[in-house]
Amino acid sequence: MTKDIEPSIFDQEVTRLEQQLEALLTTIDRLVKENRSLRAQQDSLATERASLLEKHDLVRDRVEGIVTRLKSLETGA
Repeated sequence: MTKDIEPSIFDQEVTRLEQQLEALLTTIDRLVKENRSLRAQQDSLATERASLLEKHDLVRDRVEGIVTRLKSLETGA
């Protein structure tokens, strides 16, 4: 009777471990995909930030030029 119980317990344990392993593999796959997506998003945001900083610098230079012209008109009038 003990011989019949032991294989059953062993089989159940193996099945449980297989299920846990499958769950871990699924989680790893999901995390790898999520990581790739986040890295792509990070790259995109870094590119967007660089573009916005460049535009900011251009606008600042234009505003400074306008202020300088206004000051020169003010002193000339």
